[in-house]
Amino acid sequence: MAGTAVKKKNWSDNSGGSTYKDYSLLGKNTKLAHEKGLVAAEWYTSPIDRKRLKELMKRKDWPGIRDTIIMFAALIGTGWFAVAMWGTWWSVLGFIVYGFIYYTCCNSRWHELGHYTAFKTKWINEALYYLTSWMIMRPGTIWRWEHSRHHTDTAIVGRDPQIFVPRPPGFRTMMLNALQIDLFKREFMRAIRHSFKKMDESERDIVPASELPKVYREARLYVLGYLAVIGVSIYMGSIIPLLLFGLPCMYGAWLSTTVFFVMEHGGLDEDVLDHRMVARTVYLNPVLRFLHWNMNYHIEHHMFPMVPYHALPALHKEIKKDCPEPLKGIWAVIMEIYPVFLIQHRDPSYTIVRPLPPTARPYSPNGAYKEPVQNQNAAVTV
Repeated sequence: MAGTAVKKKNWSDNSGGSTYKDYSLLGKNTKLAHEKGLVAAEWYTSPIDRKRLKELMKRKDWPGIRDTIIMFAALIGTGWFAVAMWGTWWSVLGFIVYGFIYYTCCNSRWHELGHYTAFKTKWINEALYYLTSWMIMRPGTIWRWEHSRHHTDTAIVGRDPQIFVPRPPGFRTMMLNALQIDLFKREFMRAIRHSFKKMDESERDIVPASELPKVYREARLYVLGYLAVIGVSIYMGSIIPLLLFGLPCMYGAWLSTTVFFVMEHGGLDEDVLDHRMVARTVYLNPVLRFLHWNMNYHIEHHMFPMVPYHALPALHKEIKKDCPEPLKGIWAVIMEIYPVFLIQHRDPSYTIVRPLPPTARPYSPNGAYKEPVQNQNAAVTV
């Protein structure tokens, strides 16, 4: 954990000596978040020229079209190879590569498309958003609202529905998440429930009532799509259709669930209003950046979420003097985060605080930066 500072915080929210915080969306920490003024609050942002930020926010079609062509070409090529080699070990290798590309790319595309920033042309953005949502079993409308909440209240316990590793980390849960073992229960069954117009309280808290009919229609279409793949598989007497659509969400998710998802926020602070304290930027090689669609620039993405993925490297150059030094590569991510997870399993208050460079403003956990007030009573010399 070279270059990483770790601090301790009081277990002020400890309950009965066994529970650190209530991560549910309608629990006691939800009330605390409101009382502390953490809900839909004003966050700290790094200084950047307004004209330059406007340039970076410009949406384009070509980068997304280019990357989409490459993604589907890779899927068609590896999928064809895996099916053509069926019955041999080459097919196993083919499906490993196919599933890896399928889930890693679809997840990152789904994410960026959900922000409406991947393409200038809206219908292209939306068509690909709902296609990738179906491919990774994440119904588009409800996930878009949940992700919007994640950005509004990032790592605010009781408000953020996408805290991937609650404290203390549960290693059984982390293992299930890594292999997506509970995917069927979590998403397929949720889609079935929504298709019958059944929403739980926390979902109704996030999704506006006007959007519920859309959620229900969408769930029915998604379920029909999943059942169609299952039906084709049964009709053919082969698991191949499921290996091509559906099961890649399990066997192809290993890098996303063990590295990409945890590197974004894992081990960092909670209940603060400075993205530099709750998100992490990591330098990755060009192949991994393509797969993850530049979401390794995660501080930048959270601070300025309307900047498209293809402009995040340029945004990073503009604000890097105000941010912690990025980790370099996947191994550095693993070595920083997982040892802290072990510590947090025993002491959930243990928190990573990454050092800021001398050029940066101090951390601003209470939100918008305010220049230090000079002492009005200081003596005046003449």
